[in-house]
Amino acid sequence: MSTSPTGTRRTFLQSTALAAGALAAPAIARAAASETIRVAVIGLGAQGKAHIRSWLSHDNVELAAVCDVDEKRLAEAAAIARDARPIEDLRTIIDDPDIDAISIATPDHWHTPAALLAMDAGKHVYVEKPCSHNVREGRMLVEAAKKTGRVVQHGTQTRSSEGHQQAIQMLREGIIGDVTVARAWDVQFRGPIGKTSPGQPPAGLNYDLWVGPAPMQPFRSNCHHYTWHWWYNFGTGDAGNDGIHELDIARWGLGVDTQPSRVTAVGGKYVHDDDQQFPDTMTAIFEYSGDGQVGSQKQLIYEMRLWSTNYPENVDNGVEFIGTKGRMFMSKRGKFSLFGPRNTRIDQKPAGSLAGSVAAHQANFLDAIRGNAKPVADVMTAHLSASLSHLGNVATRIGGSFEFDPATDSTPDAAADRLLGREYRAGHWAAPTC
Repeated sequence: MSTSPTGTRRTFLQSTALAAGALAAPAIARAAASETIRVAVIGLGAQGKAHIRSWLSHDNVELAAVCDVDEKRLAEAAAIARDARPIEDLRTIIDDPDIDAISIATPDHWHTPAALLAMDAGKHVYVEKPCSHNVREGRMLVEAAKKTGRVVQHGTQTRSSEGHQQAIQMLREGIIGDVTVARAWDVQFRGPIGKTSPGQPPAGLNYDLWVGPAPMQPFRSNCHHYTWHWWYNFGTGDAGNDGIHELDIARWGLGVDTQPSRVTAVGGKYVHDDDQQFPDTMTAIFEYSGDGQVGSQKQLIYEMRLWSTNYPENVDNGVEFIGTKGRMFMSKRGKFSLFGPRNTRIDQKPAGSLAGSVAAHQANFLDAIRGNAKPVADVMTAHLSASLSHLGNVATRIGGSFEFDPATDSTPDAAADRLLGREYRAGHWAAPTC
């Protein structure tokens, strides 16, 4: 294990708890519109390379560094961003006072630890979805952002889609009455990852750094690039990988700004007989109790099938809102339809594009750093939406339903409570504490 150049920030997460009663958040250091913002990208897979290309398209942004523990990916990214410094160990970036913001596109288990280290070092954070590996990490992010005053933008880029913003405004204006139910789906074919035995990491991969604060486990060839999504130690299943986009849109349109009060889910491995630990089939229901009176309750339904190409509304990812006077369907694939009572079609649709844009989302992040906007996917928005993927996974794993306290992010169900957080590698420099 390499050591930190200074070691001064490395001990933060072991020595400083994100405790209640912390000092009020400091003012965010604003950058002038003409001032160059220096960004580093951490994690250089397909999404990390998309981050790089988008950052290079912005004015007054310098892509200062790219970072990955895989030599091949690092070289590929350096060839795209020729002026960026290639770095293996993210601690070098954290310790660089000239880097203003980091863009995190690592595996999920690194999202919160890297973001906490960056915020403690005074850096703003653009973090890919899901922002956390579990519910408790999401709460850590919220508290850290409050404490440090740094800007956090979550990689649910559909929040920056003009078409989705306009559609949500239509819902707010009552186009389908009171929105009571949202239904989101993630239906697509993802092949099995096979069955393997532990082996040696490939040459050029710093596996110790890759595992980071997660519990150490032997390298497996089907728990590596991308396939890490399907393992408990590193990923969040497809609910956190792709489904979170639809969960986020569903929660947005439903108009709920709290955690759910009850979670119910069924599912498992119905089709793929492989090493995958997360389910390939899930149906989760999240209930928002409101004030308990008739008319205040809302329900969000999430369907996931990773073995089918027979899609609802003929689209793999979509969201349907059902109100007291009609329903609305929309998809990031560009599809939209609107109906009044008894399925009477309404010829009205958003003027803007329904597609999400990484570049537009980054632009909003930069505007927020400069004090000209608020991040459209801020840290609390990130936590509440990411929590749905985590809570759905938890309910599926315990095979049932549990009450959840929106005010404390806790449950009286012991089996569910155990899965709201995770174990970390003992003594690791990036292991969060709370």
